Amino acid sequence: MKRYILFDLDGTLTESGEGIINSLKYSLDRMGIYDYDKSLLNRFIGPPLGVSYRELFGLSEEDAKRAIGFYREYFSEVGLFENRVYDGVVPALLSLIEAKMTLAVATSKPEIYTLRILERFKLRDYFTVIKGTPLDRVEMPKAEVIRDAVRLLGAVEPSICLMVGDRSQDVIGAAKNGIDCLGVTYGYGTPEELMSAGAVGLADTPEDVCHICLGL
Repeated sequence: MKRYILFDLDGTLTESGEGIINSLKYSLDRMGIYDYDKSLLNRFIGPPLGVSYRELFGLSEEDAKRAIGFYREYFSEVGLFENRVYDGVVPALLSLIEAKMTLAVATSKPEIYTLRILERFKLRDYFTVIKGTPLDRVEMPKAEVIRDAVRLLGAVEPSICLMVGDRSQDVIGAAKNGIDCLGVTYGYGTPEELMSAGAVGLADTPEDVCHICLGL
């Protein structure tokens, strides 16, 4: 039975797309990049920022670092609060806690922003462990984030842990730690992306996440 549930943040606990995309647009404007495929914007949500700037917009490593600086100018003051908690998340978390499950957050978002978001939306107290990335590790692999979260939980056995996330990085990062991942389809990834990455199942709503976790 799964006793430890690790949640991604963006696209899993909160609908953060507006703030992320507005921060991205601001950074591209500051970089003088105006001609780009608008369909790339949603694909920016999830992976580490440096990877997305290079792979989606063709920036060099140096330019990607500059873009991240501009991104954070907007995000740290405005973008992180252009966000909302998905309907059903709080009741799901409460049900899991009542079932004696221990909850954690494992996200590629910088930890300093993660804590501010969780505190702003009154989610902080549901989680025993909150693990994000350092501001100076813009490309910290998701597998490392999950590994560190598990260590903070007390180096528990992977077999009793479950990752919940909306992108392939969550699934692959969990697998590298020997942990199953439940994919959520209400976030920013597609069912095909999640299943092809190896998700053990799909949840269409936070309520589904709760029911599936309680049944594992």
